[in-house]
Formats: sequence, structure tokens, C-alpha cells
Amino acid sequence: MLTLRTPEERFAELPDFPYSPRYCEVDDTEGGTLRMAWVEAGPEDADPVLMLHGEPSWSFLYRRMIPILAAAGHRVICPDLVGFGRSDKPTRREDHTYARHVEWVRSLAFDTLDLKNVTLVGQDWGGLIGLRLAAEHPERFSRIVTANTGLPAGDFPMPEIWWQFREAIQSQPTIVVSEFIQWGCTQVMSDAVRAGYDAPFPDDSYCAGPRVMPGLVPTSPDDPAAPANRAAWAALSQSTTPMLVAFSDSDPITGPMAGVLQTEMRGAQSIEHPVVQGAGHFLQEDSGEELARHIVEFLATGS
Repeated sequence: MLTLRTPEERFAELPDFPYSPRYCEVDDTEGGTLRMAWVEAGPEDADPVLMLHGEPSWSFLYRRMIPILAAAGHRVICPDLVGFGRSDKPTRREDHTYARHVEWVRSLAFDTLDLKNVTLVGQDWGGLIGLRLAAEHPERFSRIVTANTGLPAGDFPMPEIWWQFREAIQSQPTIVVSEFIQWGCTQVMSDAVRAGYDAPFPDDSYCAGPRVMPGLVPTSPDDPAAPANRAAWAALSQSTTPMLVAFSDSDPITGPMAGVLQTEMRGAQSIEHPVVQGAGHFLQEDSGEELARHIVEFLATGS
């Protein structure tokens, strides 16, 4: 597996993201290892809040939320998925599979950090990966927060706007990641913030992860990942683990999933769910402080 590692100087002037990266090696299913990165804040002996980003962002997405959760006494852990942020970047699209991404995050969270009593916060692919982990390792999780995400198994059609996004990011000769982040936001990002989202990707050779991830979403019932996702959905639908459904008010991609999760997930049925106002798909960027406050309340009261 040929991998690239973004030079550290690319991350020298990140706005509002002063956290020092930590690193570990995770095994690959075909031999060898990959370096994964994460940042932490808050008391190290507190129960962890594992916040997983999606496509095509990285842990920088959570910079407006980390200080609020840490100040409330929680240990906040934000990994960079393989192919994103400071984590290693396999350059071949075929090196990225849904199963591999689940395993890489599992290895970091459980083998390296041995996290227990975890609150999962998953948005976009952070939910697609995190919900699999929560279903397959329920003993590790005490709370779940879903935010503009789902667990597709190819049984229902994806919205047209998602297909447009997938076509654009896969077919353009070169991509600028911050343009896709801005496309999924309601607020206009500053040049410094845009540069922060672009920092992991010095040129297009580093962009296999952002390009390939939409193609890994199961869009037909016979997709290789569909059976595992169906099994995870079945397990979570019967789970009593409390689940907060905190979707934004303006996400055309995942918006309809909010009502489905609230209705079909047993752990979500006795909880009052917020709607994060003024936010698009990347609600952490648009309304991160509001989302963080909802999570703090959820952790304090369980509802």
C-alpha cells in the first residue's frame, strides 16, 4: 500500500485549533501499518466523547465544539480518519473500503486507547463508521449522538443532491476540499478556515480518501457493506443505549433520516431531540456551539 503523509508545516497556522496531535499505528488487513492521528482535550480520567468527522473534512471540523465539551468536564477525542487530516493517506482508491475504515477506527479507539463508557458523536461518515462500532461493540458505549448521518444499506434511494456531490468529487481533474465543505454550509467560511480544511491535501495526490468515500456508501442491496449495515441497524433498533438525534434544520442530504432514527431506534424514543438551527450538512461548522451545548445537556441529564 502506497501512502502519503502530509508535512506537519501544513498545519502550522490553524485558526482556533491549538491541540497537539497524538499518533498511533494501526494494522492494515493486508499487512503493514498506518499512522492515525487524533487530538484530545479535557480531563484524561473522564468518560470519553468520541467525535468522528465525515467526508471530506477532518477533526478541525470540531474546533468550535471541543472547548465547550472539555469545559463541561468531558474527555474529548477527535480522530482523523485514514486518508484525512494528519492521518496517513493511501493513494490508491482500492485501498479504501468501508470495512477497513471501521476496523482502523476500532483499532485506534479500543486497541490503542481502550475507550469505555464512550459517548459517540458521529456526523456524515463519522456516523456510518461509528454506528457500526456501537452496534458491534455495545459494551463500549454508554451514549450515542447522531448528527446529519445514517446507516445506509442500499434499500432506499439516495437523494439527487448526494449523487451530484459524488459525481463532482469523483470526476473533477483536481479538487479543493474547502469548496465542498463550503457547499455543505449555510455560513460563509473565512479564508483562514478554508485553508484549515485544505491543509491536509497539498495536492491532488493526497485526495484519494475524499474522492473515494462517496463510492463506499452502500447504494444497492447487494453492496458488500450492506449486510453488516443491516445487522448494525437491527442491533441498534433494539438497543436501550440512549441516542440523541441532533440534526440541523437545513441539510438536504441526510435531513429525512432524523425522523427515521427518532422513530425506529429504541434508545431514541424517550428523548427530546433538538433541531440545530441555521446549519447545513456540516452543522459543526455552522452551529458548532449550539450542537455542543445540546450534547452537554444530553450527557448531564440523559435526555
